[in-house]
Amino acid sequence: MNCELLATCNGLGYLEEDTYHREPDCLESVKDLIRYLRHEDDTRDIRQQLGAGQILQKDLLPLVIQHHQEGALFDACIRLMVNLTQPARLCFGKVPDDPAFRHHFLQVESSLQAYKEAFANEKVFGVLSEKLYTLLQLDWEQRQEEDNLLIERILLLVRNVLHVPADPSEEKSLDDDASLHDKLLWAIHMSGMDDLIKFLASSPSEHQWSMHILEVISLLFREQTPEQLASTGQARSAREKDKDSQELEILRQRELAEKRSRSLHRGNRHSRFGGSYVVQGLKSIGDNDVIYHRGLHTFKDYSHDYGKAVRRVPKRRQAAGESEGKRRSALNVRLFLKEFCTDFLQNCYNSLMYQVKDGLIRERAQQHDETYYLWAVSFFMGFNRSLRFQPELVSETVSIRTFHYIEQNLTNYYEMMVTDRREASAWARRMHLALKAYQELLMTVNEMDRSKDENIRESARVIKSNIFYLMEFREIFLALLRRFDETRQPRSFLQDLVETTHLFLRMLERFCKGRNHLLVQKKKVHKRRKSKSKKRQGAHKESSPEALEEAWQAVSQELRAIGSKLSESVVEGAVPFDAASEVPLEDQRAEAMVRIQDILLTKQGPEALGLLRAAREVWPEGDVFGAPDLEQEEELELLKQILFANLPRSTAPEPEEEEAGEEAEEEELESVRVSETEFNFLDYIKRFANANVLKPYIQLLKSYHQNSSHTNHCIVRMLHRIAYDLKMEPLLFQLSVFCVFNRILGDPSAAAAYKELVTFAKFVLSRFFTLATRNDKAYVELLFWKNVGTVREMTEGYRKPGEEDSDGSKKRVTWTEEEEEELRQLYMQHCKAEDADVIESLLPRLQNPNRTRRQVANHLVQMGLVHSIKDLKKERKGKGTRIVLWTEEQELELQTLFEEFKDTADVLGSIMKLITAKRSKPRLVEKLLSMGLVSDRKELYKKPRRRAAGKPSGMTEEEFFTELGAEPHEELSEEEEEEEEESESEGEESKQKRERARGEGRRRAGGADSSVQKMVHKLRQEGVSSPLLWLQHCLNRTAADREEDGQAQPVPLVPLTEDNEDAMENKHFQRLLKKLGIRAPANEQESFWRIPAKLTPAQLRVCASSLCVSEEAPPGGSEEEGAPPGGSEEEGAPPGGSEEEGAPPGGSEEEGAPPGGSEEEGAPPGGSEEEEQGAEEQRAGALRALLLARKRKRPHPDAAGTEMESPAQPVKPALDSESESDSETSREPERRAARKQASKRSRVLDSDEEEEEGSGKSSAMDLGGRDPDSDAEERTAPAKRRRHRIEDDDED
Repeated sequence: MNCELLATCNGLGYLEEDTYHREPDCLESVKDLIRYLRHEDDTRDIRQQLGAGQILQKDLLPLVIQHHQEGALFDACIRLMVNLTQPARLCFGKVPDDPAFRHHFLQVESSLQAYKEAFANEKVFGVLSEKLYTLLQLDWEQRQEEDNLLIERILLLVRNVLHVPADPSEEKSLDDDASLHDKLLWAIHMSGMDDLIKFLASSPSEHQWSMHILEVISLLFREQTPEQLASTGQARSAREKDKDSQELEILRQRELAEKRSRSLHRGNRHSRFGGSYVVQGLKSIGDNDVIYHRGLHTFKDYSHDYGKAVRRVPKRRQAAGESEGKRRSALNVRLFLKEFCTDFLQNCYNSLMYQVKDGLIRERAQQHDETYYLWAVSFFMGFNRSLRFQPELVSETVSIRTFHYIEQNLTNYYEMMVTDRREASAWARRMHLALKAYQELLMTVNEMDRSKDENIRESARVIKSNIFYLMEFREIFLALLRRFDETRQPRSFLQDLVETTHLFLRMLERFCKGRNHLLVQKKKVHKRRKSKSKKRQGAHKESSPEALEEAWQAVSQELRAIGSKLSESVVEGAVPFDAASEVPLEDQRAEAMVRIQDILLTKQGPEALGLLRAAREVWPEGDVFGAPDLEQEEELELLKQILFANLPRSTAPEPEEEEAGEEAEEEELESVRVSETEFNFLDYIKRFANANVLKPYIQLLKSYHQNSSHTNHCIVRMLHRIAYDLKMEPLLFQLSVFCVFNRILGDPSAAAAYKELVTFAKFVLSRFFTLATRNDKAYVELLFWKNVGTVREMTEGYRKPGEEDSDGSKKRVTWTEEEEEELRQLYMQHCKAEDADVIESLLPRLQNPNRTRRQVANHLVQMGLVHSIKDLKKERKGKGTRIVLWTEEQELELQTLFEEFKDTADVLGSIMKLITAKRSKPRLVEKLLSMGLVSDRKELYKKPRRRAAGKPSGMTEEEFFTELGAEPHEELSEEEEEEEEESESEGEESKQKRERARGEGRRRAGGADSSVQKMVHKLRQEGVSSPLLWLQHCLNRTAADREEDGQAQPVPLVPLTEDNEDAMENKHFQRLLKKLGIRAPANEQESFWRIPAKLTPAQLRVCASSLCVSEEAPPGGSEEEGAPPGGSEEEGAPPGGSEEEGAPPGGSEEEGAPPGGSEEEGAPPGGSEEEEQGAEEQRAGALRALLLARKRKRPHPDAAGTEMESPAQPVKPALDSESESDSETSREPERRAARKQASKRSRVLDSDEEEEEGSGKSSAMDLGGRDPDSDAEERTAPAKRRRHRIEDDDED
């Protein structure tokens, strides 16, 4: 022992004869020992040393007995003993696998067994009982916290001592002999502790100790069975005596048979040489017959395995071991325990079980404490049923809620046993406890059903009707039998499962008698595949013009009759788009148009009109769904155009039901439908006619001599139901079953002891040999477990290819010789084609058009042309369509589109937008190469935009809108105008497509720009500026991370402040997030909005920059940002004038524009509305870029003293008196760029390197009164900045 630990132990005191003399510092020594135990290592060295020194036996227990009046010392000793008596498994977490730690584990366990022997003393429990009684006498007002702790520690100490397992090497006592556990129980009884336990269980004011009390009670009855306790002290009945005599007769018959067999083995005279024999017809390892070197009287036991080494079974395949066995205690202990059970049932059971169940449901108990509840249900209900059945004593646990609670735990334990393999044995034990509780509940209900009291029988009928109605209680036995695993679940579990199943079936059979129409619940899980449903929605049949005209006549008449007013249900049911969907809004807009057409085809006029108006509110841009103020006739005309229009629809591939692999890849959506159906008992028994259910029964039947007579009866009754009631005896025609039958028939004691087994075995064997006379393959069938279909074929004859089934429901597909030859020739022609679906190529060329894909594939396998059907499965390269053939019209359309867009920057993108039959990019590239329109794939790559000489490179407005998610604002250049004039002679159809695409681009660009700016300005007015800055920071940070990592993952937006959380719940803020492309939570498992992975860093930065809007005026409004109140001048214009930036003072014309108007350069006076709208959009984009450039400026301390001269630019007034230099400085780069590019009506925001270079070149220019600080501020701008090319506008 450690010297410090030894000195501490010596400080406790010493024992002299029967008197213990404590040292002065005894209390401090006890506290030091507690401190040592708190800091022990993983090997529990302190605990081992204290156990080896017998500190508890020689010091602590004498201190408790003789000095219990000292409160502080008594409390400290109880604390120390509670710590020392902790279970070894709790100290180490589990039974260690390492040999070294296993040794330490066994040392601690041996110390605990010595502690238990020391506690088997009436004086110890007398002191504990007296102290506990004194504490319980205190009222709640007088009881302190220390008193409650001491009560709990005393209960824990009793629990720990009772929990110590018995030592099998020391305790080898027989039944009715007193074991160490019995001695401990007797000490508890003599001290009166059992009465205190019953008081704590029954007192309503002590319910907080209910779980501790139940745990102590379960350990008291650890080695007992309820049937033995109930029969204690009673005279043996005649039935019990007959049962014992039968068991004795079985053993006597078995012994006599063994004597007779041994006598046959001995010869009449002794011979050293037994002789050698040749066994004709029995081959040895080679081709010769077996030579047998022993006597003929032992030949019947000959086996080829004789002399071979026994094959070692791996540990993971070994059968699970049984839990600790039961034994019969001494008579006086059993009488005391019986009296305890009787008092407990009468006074404590219902109240205690209610408190425990409430604590378990409210999760106030520790983990796995429900096992004590399950044990109590099984034990005390069994004791009540075996002694004098009184249902009122166990009424708390006889209910449907208890059935449901146990069924839930049973299912949960099985799932954990399968998943948690390391603790599989522990979960199997808990599962066994739940099964025993379920079995006892059924037995109690069955006993209530046989009661003489009508009220009790009625209660049992109600419980049974609920149990048999619900599907979960009927399916639990089938599930447990199918999933039985002998490596994890012991044989006793299988025995209880078979007996419980037998009881349930017997109760169900009796309940069904006399009830012709018994309705039960039925649940059916419907699996639907998400992708297939979408494909079916996409499928559309072309309607004839006559059908369209007929549908329109009906719709128009209905709409004219109701007028323009729609019912509230129609208006509320019109939902044009899904806000939570990941489908872009533009695609949803096209789907909404298709939905309107589909509704019109079904002649539902009001619904179509309601959806049209709802879509008009969602997508007002461009009047795609009509103007807001349409008249009724105009709406009818628009609906007619939609109905007769040839709208593009997503093409769906052919349904391929035969490819199981393809179905497995699709997402399955399960929905449980509950319905009622009429119950048939024989149909339910047919569920047990399955090989997986029969295997556990046969496995238990192999140990028939170890089973009880009731267990063997349950096995034979189930096999009899299948073989006789269902007429499916061929299910038992299996070699392992026949081996068991052979053992039973060869057992000399079986004729008297197992009459039922012998009779059933003879019945099955006679049926087999009768069948074998008609079916010569029956002997081969013995090697395999069979299903219902095999049983039918064995009895009715095997089905040949081309024949119908026995019921005639399904007919085999027949192929003639000509069809087979045709299929062979076609397959040989097309089998070598690369990247082609062979079946798709064969189906259109077969003469019989009714052949399906599966039929052709199966017959190719039967003919031997293909090794497996998997070789013919189509390869899925994605979610796109798989259109193999191109028609002449499609090729002509592709050639026309290519000629039209071959000079554009994105050839493939333009073609994919307008082509009728949608195809993927790789297929378009392959087709263009095969048609010879291009010679290299690189010709189809997206080309970078070329710029004019001298024009600085930067991001244009078109590129900005493209990255923001909208189409570029297309402005015709001079070259494009020339191309348009040259292409006027082209077909009218392609010209309309181009105009439609350009108009769509303008609408989307204007909508994206103006809507985002308006949303930002509105949010700033509401005071949501801080969340906007947070959102901008998140976008920029995500862009930087994606540029650095090179990978893109969805990034959640997690608000950490109250302002940000409030903003995320703001509807206007959520609309802004959707507009920027940020995805809402997809389902209930997601809590935050997410930045999608598809957004590139460039797009994220542009989205972030779009959030920078001035707080003074709304973008796109009547007043430009920075304009003075009361005027319409642009930024930087002098008061009183409407000149644009770069125009001479006093004029309203642009630089280089003719005087007298506000028209664009080269444009006639009085521009069209479309041009005005385009100019307004340009101005909004320009102001946004200007503001971004201004906000990125930083003041420079050395800016004073620098000047720039520009004679062509007048002095501009400041936007604000306090920020004159800042505003002027921020506008200087744009003014200089505008003067350079005035001929092209654009200005460029250059990076700071170019600005600094330009500042040196233009330093000699006279600004004429400009702020001298402007150029200095310009030189201090950030170095890295995107350059935006912004179109000038020419409107006021």
